[in-house]
Amino acid sequence: MWGMVTPLQYGDPPHVGPFALQARLQTAPAGLVYLGQAPDGRVVSVAVLSSGAAFDAAARDRFVTAIKDAQGRTGVRGWGASLVDRVRGRVSPDTPPVLAMQDGPAPWVAVPYVPNGPGAERFLDPVTVSGTLIGQRHGPDFAHYWLGDRTPALPAPPAPPPPPVATRRSVVLASTLLATLVLALLLVTWMLLFRGEDEPEPPRPLPNTQFVPTPPPEPASPEPQQPTPGPSGSGDGSQSPWPDDLFDGRGPI
Repeated sequence: MWGMVTPLQYGDPPHVGPFALQARLQTAPAGLVYLGQAPDGRVVSVAVLSSGAAFDAAARDRFVTAIKDAQGRTGVRGWGASLVDRVRGRVSPDTPPVLAMQDGPAPWVAVPYVPNGPGAERFLDPVTVSGTLIGQRHGPDFAHYWLGDRTPALPAPPAPPPPPVATRRSVVLASTLLATLVLALLLVTWMLLFRGEDEPEPPRPLPNTQFVPTPPPEPASPEPQQPTPGPSGSGDGSQSPWPDDLFDGRGPI
């Protein structure tokens, strides 16, 4: 594989499938080739279609067909077979073995990396076609509409993991809590609806005390005291202020 190794650029995926991408090896008309590393440490070459080529169903089919033909290739083919395969949209006999691939809307292929040797870019060659040797009439100026697209077609992100399954203990606790809440709600409803049927009515409050003011008492003059005859037999009828039994009835001296 010839070309200058460049760092990953904005938009390049950090990994494709199980392979971690480390750098760009080549930018082809139909896609990009990356230098990657397998989980076991082997260095690999990974080819990815561009976004425009991946949207083209015919181009995507030629890419996947070339990969599957390389997987099922048997025997040794000569130079003539290589030319026919190239014209029909297939790969040449010196194509490296396929380590992993994925079809679908964003296909890719991974092969062992050989410095200055054939790599995954061989599967991008059959994607671009021109001329009339493929059985379809294309003029000499025919060009794919997606040429010039340098954005890699990335696979769809993996589906989110399923929600965790609750354990038996959590299910029992949740059921107990739910039953407690329902029981409390029923108890509150019963107290609000049927609380006042059997209970006696509370006593009515007494009326407010009304204070009526009364007039103040009027002073009355005492009546004059009438004289009464005393025990000494005095005729004036005046009553002695002294008792009769005092001074043996003689009065004061």
